[in-house]
Order: sequence, then C-alpha cells, then structure tokens
Amino acid sequence: MKKFLLAGAALAALASGAQAADLGVRRVEVPAAIVSPVFSWTGFYVGGYLGVSSRQGRFNDLDGYNTPGPWGVNKTNFLGGLTLGYNYQITPNFLVGVEGEVGYLGGSRRADPTSPGLDTVGKINDAVYGLITARAGFTVDRTLFYVKGGLALGGGSARVTDTCSVAPCGPLTLSGSRSSNVGWTIGGGIEYAAYQNWTVKAEYNYVSFGNQTVNALGSDGFNYRFRTQNNAHLFKIGVNYLFSTGPGAVVARY
Repeated sequence: MKKFLLAGAALAALASGAQAADLGVRRVEVPAAIVSPVFSWTGFYVGGYLGVSSRQGRFNDLDGYNTPGPWGVNKTNFLGGLTLGYNYQITPNFLVGVEGEVGYLGGSRRADPTSPGLDTVGKINDAVYGLITARAGFTVDRTLFYVKGGLALGGGSARVTDTCSVAPCGPLTLSGSRSSNVGWTIGGGIEYAAYQNWTVKAEYNYVSFGNQTVNALGSDGFNYRFRTQNNAHLFKIGVNYLFSTGPGAVVARY
C-alpha cells in the first residue's frame, strides 16, 4: 500500500511540474507587416526651366544660282520657358503622361556664304517655340527616368535675299521666305522629388522642323529655289510643382 501511495505522489509531482513549465513559456506575437506608402507621381504639375540651345540652320541653292554648295550657321543661346503637364502612375514603377511647354530660344540666325564675292543671305527667325509631347517613365520611389516625344511648334520663317550687282549673278535682286511652323521632337530626362510637392529635373530635347523650300522671285522674273534645314539641341534644368502627391501604391515591409 505504501508503494502505491509513493508512486501516485510521484506522478502528481511530475504532472504539476509539467503544467508549471507550460505556464512559464511566454507567447510572442508574430509582427504584422508594416505598410509603407510609395511616393505618388499622379496629378497635374506646372514648372519652369532654363538652359542652353544649340541651333543649326542650313541653306542650299537648288538651282546653282551663285552659291556653290550649302551654307549655314550654328548658334548657341540661353533658353527658358514654362511647362504644364499631367502624370498617371499605372503601377508603382511605371507612369505615362502628357506635357506642353513654351519657351524662348534667342534671336534670329543669319547665314552668309563663305565664298568671296557672294552676297546671298539666309535668315531664320525662330525665337519662340512650343512642344506638345507624350511622356512615359520608370519610377524608383522619388526618382523618375522618362522619355518623351511629339510635336514641335513655332519654327518661324526662313528668308533668302540677294542684291548681286556684278556678273555672273547680276545685276539681280531676289527675295523669298517660307514658314515652317510644325516639326517634331524627341528627348528624355531624369526627375527627382526633392520635397513632397516639388521636383527638380534635367532634360534633353532634339527638335527638328525638317527641310523647307524657299522660292525667291528675282528681278529678272525667274523663280530661284533654296532648300532650308532648321533643327536644335536643347539642354534644360528645371523645377516642377506637383498639385497632388496623395496616397500611391503600398509596399509591405517586415
């Protein structure tokens, strides 16, 4: 009998110790995911920019009048302008948008043939321009890498004049002009959201108004044809104000 009582007491002690051990284990909750909002690029924006333009103008005498080969001029100017656009962020890393800008390129360009004794003058007036472009970009939170392309407007006019008074071209005067107001542009850049609603950017654009034919009527009654080419490289830095930087996509972090 005493043996049975001792065995029962031992079993009870073991059960009590096991239960106390269970009570001593502290339960720890698994941490929940921490949701962090991604910067949103969606919305309208306005801005301004400054930079440098490198413009090329070319003229070519199609009739061999008195200029043996093409002549032209390269001109570098400061530029500046205003921007208005809209972004739509499709995914956390991709957006599309549309953008318009209007800017000032500098003064007109005068091109004179380099051959001695020739006084034909070509002049391109294209000081003010505008761009209407589509934009697509890849975002890494507050940094945007983008490309853009579309219409270029405001190519101005090209004029050719001559007042040759000696042989073999004279005595003769001629004058003609042609407007080239629509062209195309392509470019790209990088933009960074330095603050919640303010971004800074660096951008490059190539702008071309293509080839145009200027018909110049001479004092001898004949029509003289000149081919013109007008393009520019634009290097810009600017700042934009985003009107909406509300909640964007979310990223789960642990």
